[in-house]
Amino acid sequence: MIIPPKDERRKEKLEAFNRLLTIMDELRLNCPWDKKQTLESIRHLTIEETYELSDAILNENIEEMKKEIGDLMLHMVFYSKIADEQKAFDVADALNSISDKLVHRHPHIYGDVEANDAEAVKANWEKIKLKEKGNKSVLGGVPNSLPALVKAIRIQDKARGVGFDWEKKEQVWEKVEEEMQEFKEEFNAEAEVIDKEKATLEFGDLLFSLVNYARFIGIDPEEALERTNLKFIKRFQYLETESKKDGKNISEMSLEEMDVYWEKAKQLK
Repeated sequence: MIIPPKDERRKEKLEAFNRLLTIMDELRLNCPWDKKQTLESIRHLTIEETYELSDAILNENIEEMKKEIGDLMLHMVFYSKIADEQKAFDVADALNSISDKLVHRHPHIYGDVEANDAEAVKANWEKIKLKEKGNKSVLGGVPNSLPALVKAIRIQDKARGVGFDWEKKEQVWEKVEEEMQEFKEEFNAEAEVIDKEKATLEFGDLLFSLVNYARFIGIDPEEALERTNLKFIKRFQYLETESKKDGKNISEMSLEEMDVYWEKAKQLK
């Protein structure tokens, strides 16, 4: 077992966590808003905070990351406090639960199993997890409420964890091309009538295969798409502001006029 280096700030970290627990107790006792909250009422706020942390990470904004991590820590303490009041569990139970899980699922660290690379660790994790759940479906742990793109990634990750995956990236790309051809056959731009249901299914297959290829070559599809979203927003907002400076109304501009500003926006970092 590898012994981690001494943490010089461990005492400060424990004191900081204890301070948060104390403040949570005080707020739950004295603040009208905090007293009113339930497990269900703060759920949507937690989701919002998670996305805000994601934004900070993508923007490489360390200061915002610190704030958003603090917000999420507050939410975890909040849930645990409410559960404690309901005599269900407390924050110690939650922390011990994850610690026990980490020890159990890292037998290459806390046991005698060998795992010399990240893929071996991941595969072992999925096998242990499946055994814990009584040999239920490998995909049973994928939340139904995940966004479709993220769900596709998780489904493929879990299937890979038990060995169900392509061997070479060339095979995956062949599948992408196959799905592209099938989509083109269903969605013929020149056809007068298009079977939208079939085209939708084929487009879904194409997206799934692209996600698979991205995962196979080490690209996070969710991050890639979000970076493109942010890039598009930045360029479009440049188009809006710069055309307005020139006295133009974007809704009255031709596509050719807009494209002039778009090309300028592409030159900016």
